[in-house]
Order: sequence, then structure tokens, then C-alpha cells
Amino acid sequence: MLMPLDPSRHRLAAARSNRQQGVVLLVALIVLVALTLAGVALVRSVDTANLVAGNLSFHQTAVQAGERSTEMALNNWLQPNSVMGNTTLHNDATGYVAAGSAQSPAAGQSWDAYWAAVVAGGVTPSAGGTDAAGNTVQYIVHRLCATTGAPHLANCAREPASTNTGGSQSAGGLAPIGNNRVYYRITTRIAGPRRTVAYIQTIVAL
Repeated sequence: MLMPLDPSRHRLAAARSNRQQGVVLLVALIVLVALTLAGVALVRSVDTANLVAGNLSFHQTAVQAGERSTEMALNNWLQPNSVMGNTTLHNDATGYVAAGSAQSPAAGQSWDAYWAAVVAGGVTPSAGGTDAAGNTVQYIVHRLCATTGAPHLANCAREPASTNTGGSQSAGGLAPIGNNRVYYRITTRIAGPRRTVAYIQTIVAL
């Protein structure tokens, strides 16, 4: 004999089934949101890594351009004008400061502010303009002397005297050898793409 179905029991089972489906939907939505956030974070991480790598590449290219400019200043200006009898380096010229011992940024002054002030003085020539990578390079040469004029009268920074090791000795021991080479400071500024700015300083003795 078949027993009639209890309508209340049927409704209870249906309600439980609906609640379970609602819980599954909620869990699925939470998992979907979590996966979406993880995907966004991954994309941003990759973009940041690419941006950092690109910035490092631009900076390295700027440094290489600055090194070429330093070589240009040394080979095209300093060495040709430092030969015996040439007095060009005794006085200021375009891109060259003969008395540059104090020519540095003041306390609290940034290099960009200092460079802008020097540019306003008209001593910053373009070293080849803008290269193929988009870098604009400029340099300034400072002779590390207190005043202008001949080096022996201008109180210039010089290399320390070396010691004579060739066998010649004085009564007090080894005889020092005087050194007439003067220090020069080459400051190069490179302005490249993506607001890349780099400075390179080189000290040479001639």
C-alpha cells in the first residue's frame, strides 16, 4: 500500500536544495573575485618590472653617452690646448672655467639648479647635440685653480710630488720630483627620454 507523500517534507527538501545552491553561488563569486584580483596584481607586477627594466636601459644609455662626451672634452679641448706655449687654458672660454676650484653647488643647492645657473652664464656648449637615443649631452671643464693665469701663478691643485727612485739621493734621503701637471674636472650632464637625467664627473691631470 502506497503511503501519500508528506507535502511539508517535500517543501523542506526543496528549501535545503535552494540554500545549498545559494552557498555554491556565493563561493563561486568569491573565488572569481579572488582570481580577478590575482590576475590584476600579476599584470601590474609585469608592467612594473618592464618599466624598471626600461628605466635601467635608458639610464645605462645616458651614462654611455656621458662617457663619450667626457672623452670628447678631453680629446678635443683639454689635450690640444695643454701643449707647451699654449695659453688658452689660462683664461675662461666657452665651456671652460680657468678658476674653477670653488665652482660647485652651494650647500642645499641641487645639481640641476647649479647647472641652470652655469648655463645662464653661457659656459655650457653642446657636445654633439642629441644622439640617436634621444640623449642631449653637455659638458663643462673646470681647471682646479684659485685664479686665472699661468698654472704656476694661479695656485692650482697639482699631483703630489713623487719620490726619485732612480738612484739619485740628496743628503736628507730620496730627492722628491716636482710635478707640473694640473687637475681638471669634467662635469657632464645627460638629459634623455622619460625625464632621464644623469651627471658624470671625471678628474684628469694634464
